[in-house]
Amino acid sequence: MQPGTPGPRGEEPHAAERRAANTLNVGEMQKRMRRFWRSIPSPPRCKLCHRPFGAPGGVVMRLIGLGPWAGNPKYCRGCFLDLYRNRSGAEIECTLLFADVRGSTGLAESMASSDYRGLMNRFYATAVDELVRYDAFVDKFVGDEVIGIFVPALTEQLHARQAVLAGMALLAATGHESGEPWVPLGVGVHTGLAYVGAVGTEEHVEFTALGDAVNVAARLASAAGPGELLVTDAAARAAGTAGVDVEHRRVNLRGRTEPVEVMVLSSVDQLQVPTS
Repeated sequence: MQPGTPGPRGEEPHAAERRAANTLNVGEMQKRMRRFWRSIPSPPRCKLCHRPFGAPGGVVMRLIGLGPWAGNPKYCRGCFLDLYRNRSGAEIECTLLFADVRGSTGLAESMASSDYRGLMNRFYATAVDELVRYDAFVDKFVGDEVIGIFVPALTEQLHARQAVLAGMALLAATGHESGEPWVPLGVGVHTGLAYVGAVGTEEHVEFTALGDAVNVAARLASAAGPGELLVTDAAARAAGTAGVDVEHRRVNLRGRTEPVEVMVLSSVDQLQVPTS
């Protein structure tokens, strides 16, 4: 459901958006559900609601369609079921990460198509591992790009910190620490308001983020050089890293009238971020 439009079941839109906001942020609803599901001794569990994944409780959860969520298997489908059913979402503060393979056109030209496919599959698998490890949900693969979205509910309000750490970890995992990456990446991270939720038709629904904050993060990844993580001032402040002694740069982003101030990080920077 897009903001301000009736839900597929004729539901008043503000009611669906309020429930979506409760799902995507940390609130009393999550706390009550966690206490209930923790009473069932079947670890491991969904990190958000604590529904069981292990036997015997997890077997029952999977049978009723509440097993691990495809967007991030550390969480269960039940946490996002209402959003999918109603194609609803809410405008929340979140952090977006885009990771872009730099020079992908030249890479594709220089190798056999089967080898390029293997390289991209390795990149996708590595990106998913790192994004999931830092509590993002993986939005989608778009050609040579991977998109991760960090929301308050999944990161215990530390979405900007987790996104910055995920970006550095992804650069390290692709070999940029050694200076000889097996795939050259540029990464962009931005924090801002975005509409996050399930969008689409009855036949095809995607969980995604929409809005200007998403566009900024995408443009940042395109502006980053190989091995660079560009973090906007908004993301740096939210992550508690705004004052660190690293390169700062003014970047002109396509389609924007004013340059954007960014912090430039690499996988070898020793970045201390707050833990709470």
